[in-house]
Amino acid sequence: MSSFSAKPARTIVFIVFPEVKLLDLSGALQVFEDANSVCAARYETAILALQAGPVKTDTAVSISADAISQWPDRAIDTLIVAGGPGSRAASADQRLVAKVRRLAAVSARVASICTGAFVLAAAGLLDHRRCVTHWESCTHLQDRFPHTRVDPDPIYVRDDNVWTSAGVTAGIDMALAMVADDHGRTSALALARSLVAYMMRPGGQSQFSPVLDQQVSDAGGRFEALHTWIIDNLASDLRVERLAEQANMSARNFARVYASDTGISPARAVERFRVEAACRLLEDTTLPVTTIADRCGFNDDERLRRAMTRAVALSPNDYRKHFGAGSS
Repeated sequence: MSSFSAKPARTIVFIVFPEVKLLDLSGALQVFEDANSVCAARYETAILALQAGPVKTDTAVSISADAISQWPDRAIDTLIVAGGPGSRAASADQRLVAKVRRLAAVSARVASICTGAFVLAAAGLLDHRRCVTHWESCTHLQDRFPHTRVDPDPIYVRDDNVWTSAGVTAGIDMALAMVADDHGRTSALALARSLVAYMMRPGGQSQFSPVLDQQVSDAGGRFEALHTWIIDNLASDLRVERLAEQANMSARNFARVYASDTGISPARAVERFRVEAACRLLEDTTLPVTTIADRCGFNDDERLRRAMTRAVALSPNDYRKHFGAGSS
């Protein structure tokens, strides 16, 4: 547990169990610990399990935990249940579920990371609430706990005082959002920069990144350098002929091979990269939509609007309203 000072601290309690995913715990834990120095925040952290002692993670590393029964009878600011391969067994352990339910009753904020949602659901804390977990487990969570409302797409969901996040690194995004909720977005952005996070992702952002999808589709890495070049030159002329030239191929052969290797046409891939870049600018800046359209290679805001409607079912203005810096 971090040191306590006379200044009131926000208590962050993590619940773990055998075969917990190490990064589920360590990623969010590091956010709150670093917030104390980067943001001058006051977070006091604790790691609890059914029994005191070392808890085996899904790696070669074990972590030290205190027993839940030894936790003093005082309020908790945030209770977070981590996920991992052991979460299914943990959610079936009635002793653990009962203790989580009891701690949740004295917690101002309750959360899960990845498949930790199964423990919250078993405790009845997700009944009739919108929630999320790792995309591979969303269907199982919904089937096992039909009173939940599982949304498989977002990286994290906030339903009143109950927060749930998607898989693994999404727990870092959720923790950063909690810091923003506690200390303001400016402090959270400074913290994200200190952690060398690529960006501070809003909760409504999809678990599925177009850039990552293209990397997965291009498993052999044949067009990896081209994708990097596209991202660096979104405002340029990116017609097939230019892309083929960059890939040192004829236009006809390039279009055929690219579609065969990645599953989509070059033009559609470029549009997806441009839409993702536009979304980031809509989230993090107050630039006019016309300016964003130019920077991302759409040339006019109507083309951007059509592309975003196809990709995320929202116009640029609606996307900014939902996920921009000033949104709730």
